[in-house]
Amino acid sequence: MEQNARPLDTLNQARGKTVLVDLKNGTRFVGKLRAFDIHINTVLEDAEESKNGEVSRKLGTVFIRGDTITIISPA
Repeated sequence: MEQNARPLDTLNQARGKTVLVDLKNGTRFVGKLRAFDIHINTVLEDAEESKNGEVSRKLGTVFIRGDTITIISPA
């Protein structure tokens, strides 16, 4: 990552790649990052939801509200 990179620049570089998204309620989504906005509202494709480390269901395309997200990380 570049020294002067901003967080949204880093997310832009992750578009189309698989990311982990952890939520405040302990849920984790893994999927391809398709889109996001300045509020970090996020769209994932081919998303899987997991709780307590186990995949609970496969969801396809999901919209995640930005204020529920604690971490977005490359998978």
